[in-house]
Amino acid sequence: MRFSGFKVVKEALTGHRGWKPLWRDPAPQTHYDIIIVGGGGHGLATAYHLAATFGQARIAVLEKGWLGGGNIGRNTTIIRSNYLLPGNEPFYEFSMKLWESMEQALNFNAMVSQRGILNLCHTDAQRDAFRRRGNAMLLAGADAELLDRDGVRAMAPFLNFDNARFPIKGGLLQRRAGTARHDGVAWGYARAADQRGVDILQNCEVTGFRIENGTVKGVETSRGYIGAGKVGVAVAGSSGRVMQMAGMRLPIESHVLQAFVSEGLKPVIPGVITFGAGHFYVSQSDKGGLVFGGDIDGYNSYAQRGNLPVVEDVAEGGMALMPMIGRARLLRMWGGVMDMSMDGSPILDRTDVDGLFFNGGWCYGGFKATPASGYCFAHLLATGRPHETAAAYRLDRFARGHVIDEKGVGAQPNLH
Repeated sequence: MRFSGFKVVKEALTGHRGWKPLWRDPAPQTHYDIIIVGGGGHGLATAYHLAATFGQARIAVLEKGWLGGGNIGRNTTIIRSNYLLPGNEPFYEFSMKLWESMEQALNFNAMVSQRGILNLCHTDAQRDAFRRRGNAMLLAGADAELLDRDGVRAMAPFLNFDNARFPIKGGLLQRRAGTARHDGVAWGYARAADQRGVDILQNCEVTGFRIENGTVKGVETSRGYIGAGKVGVAVAGSSGRVMQMAGMRLPIESHVLQAFVSEGLKPVIPGVITFGAGHFYVSQSDKGGLVFGGDIDGYNSYAQRGNLPVVEDVAEGGMALMPMIGRARLLRMWGGVMDMSMDGSPILDRTDVDGLFFNGGWCYGGFKATPASGYCFAHLLATGRPHETAAAYRLDRFARGHVIDEKGVGAQPNLH
């Protein structure tokens, strides 16, 4: 079943009796060529590209709960490629290009909205840093504009420009950035992967790996043993726990990141805006709610809930940036479990166990990376070689001293 305007009109006129489930609910087979552990955005995108781009068959995605119940459904939906370092910028620009063609490729409305992202600067030094970042973006083929104070005021006149502590001096704008519907991304990849023969196994928790003579042979699950030629793990905040079953200790910590949605408002936020003097970012959903967030909670946890000090800190950042937000009522909040790497950049590599591959350490950047992460992980699984845009994301870079310290704060996961 393909979606189209004609199909929507036809179903509306016939009582909506022709819609079908987006994907099958198959029973597990005894053996697959490739198993992807994790049914979030990265795992589903990997399965899709394995089948659609690299011609692989006999693929399964294993998800311990329901599809899209992890971080793919617990984020602030921002997509962008405004990175600085050569290890990151080409990858995220590759991801932006895939975002721009994803809906047509999947035949699914993921509500990709390229409304732009504006990073505000509040000091001369910060403006110089943004100029450097913008030039790096242009060199990598991305788009970037450095706005002065008047340029920012023309876009967002409601901001607090004359704050005594944090005066707004300008901003770095990427017009091609924006937002996407997080659930729609998961559903779109799941549907497209299923159409290409991928088995999506929900409520199928991996409880162990079967490894013989240094080679992975399959996985133990809550639905029985499943054999595999290759296994790729993409489980975000649960990376440490899952890979520990294979005898691996990762350079990753798990932290909680909270996000918030206000009551529905009339259109007021033109795109995504970030506060340069604190960690606060905000956009407005199509339903009118302000979607915003800030720092991680700062302590190790696997719980999908946060604590009140971060709520207060995020609210203070919002009030400092745009005092009018104080009149909006908070509708709901949630927490996602971030797999924070030592240098703030991801890991996408094979492991010391033959046939076992790992995708994780995405920190705050997991959602925006979804299309490229799936493509590059599928490339690695299918060919055994890293994709050129993900060549720097090796697991051993910490031992070799080739870290990708995008924020320049060193090996402190709680600061990335």
